[in-house]
Amino acid sequence: MNIFNDKKLSLVLENHLRKLRSEVESQNDNYLLNVNETEFINYLVKEYTVNNVEIDPSGVYVSHLEKYISAEYFPRDFNVYAGRSYKKNVVKYHIPFQGDTELLKCVPSSRILWTTDITIEEDCICFEIISFRDDAEEIKKEADHRIGNILRQASCVKTEVESFNSNLRSQAEQVFRARKERILKTSNFLASLGVPLKKKENYLPTFAIPSPQINRSVNINKPKVNETGFKPEPALDNSTYNDILQVVHDVGKQFERMPSTYANKQEEDLRDHFLLYLEPRFQGSSTGETFNKSGKTDIIIRYEGKNAFIAECKFWKGSKTYLDTINQLLRYLTWRDSKAAIILFVRNKDFSSVIGQIELTTPQHPNFLGFVGNIESTWFNYRFHINGDRNREVKLAIVLFHFPDLATNAVGGN
Repeated sequence: MNIFNDKKLSLVLENHLRKLRSEVESQNDNYLLNVNETEFINYLVKEYTVNNVEIDPSGVYVSHLEKYISAEYFPRDFNVYAGRSYKKNVVKYHIPFQGDTELLKCVPSSRILWTTDITIEEDCICFEIISFRDDAEEIKKEADHRIGNILRQASCVKTEVESFNSNLRSQAEQVFRARKERILKTSNFLASLGVPLKKKENYLPTFAIPSPQINRSVNINKPKVNETGFKPEPALDNSTYNDILQVVHDVGKQFERMPSTYANKQEEDLRDHFLLYLEPRFQGSSTGETFNKSGKTDIIIRYEGKNAFIAECKFWKGSKTYLDTINQLLRYLTWRDSKAAIILFVRNKDFSSVIGQIELTTPQHPNFLGFVGNIESTWFNYRFHINGDRNREVKLAIVLFHFPDLATNAVGGN
């Protein structure tokens, strides 16, 4: 085939995107309403990412063969007769490559006006040079010219494919959400009713709360959905969730700055300090009390008798206790797109070691879906799912505070 000279790359990529749209449109309504959006988008991105072409010029090697060459291919100064063939030495160049072989047929939007005949053999791009004069320098010069042009054209293809792949997630999200919105409009209801929770306008601030900045990757299979119907469920909106976490973070930093004030406090006492700052800043329209206490250390927002947000305050006592705390939170949450937080007070002198254990241990939980990002080195955002259903996602924040002077000895694990 003529390399990079068969069909337009732009049309090939557009057809690839058309197949993605077709797959989303082919899903039944209940599947799209119930599936975990992030997991489904991850599947689409993995499924429709184009495997870019990578050529390795450092691995080039040659082989030798003899062929009968038709007289019409010989230079004019050769004494040959039309219609006859003559045996000549042929040097075959093999250039290793990886990626989608179909890309070698594609004409990039930005290109050089050149092509050459190739074959694909054992993951190599191969071309032949006839040794008419047995001149090694002449053959090497011609080979370098062809390899250089192949690499330049491949670079143009690679750039265009990289651009397609980098935009694929946003394209998949747009297609998915547009289809889901059409379904919801047709059904005349919204997927999220929204927990009626808003900031109070007239509270007296005690310190400024800066806006959080969130930093935004295995085999990914198409998510399975077991539900046969869709029930709209309330959800605490993300902006309110982030505001709550920011208050928790800033209050905890006050604890760290004034350790003597909070010395010998128990988990419940520290929880009550958080509530002291949270309650004046948020109000619920359906209940008199937005934040509720449950058990010894829980901070909870309930709506219609169910938990929309829950935070657990714990002293660090090792990885096992930490995973048990995650289990406890997940048992309390049943809604799709629930929110949660674990507030950890660390007495260990080696604070960095505990942070490292959080990063290592969290993905080991069987309900772990993914790491979202960290606001700073002591605030991690994760994605989990409730027990038994990967499509009911829980956003879980882990916020750590260092209290090395609260006790003379570290408690529990390192």
